[in-house]
Amino acid sequence: MSYEELQITNNEAIHQFQLGVEGHTAFIDYLHKNDKYYLVHTGVPPELEGKGVASALVEKALAYLEEHNAKIVPMCTYVQMFLKRHPEWNRMVA
Repeated sequence: MSYEELQITNNEAIHQFQLGVEGHTAFIDYLHKNDKYYLVHTGVPPELEGKGVASALVEKALAYLEEHNAKIVPMCTYVQMFLKRHPEWNRMVA
């Protein structure tokens, strides 16, 4: 399934990047300090597991942060694994 048309939301009130898919919300919890976003945890509802949602979410979050001239500190193990599989995004690491 392609998630290109879906827009990521930065829910600043609860420090989450969110992606709505099929009536469910996948998210990345973050902490924000200065120009750095500490990506703490990626969560995908069971209904969406195995459909590529987490990967799409991380890629959209990184693109959003790049547009906002921010850097990341990947604390989440999923984000760390994503960066190993997609080293082109290492340019975002603080």
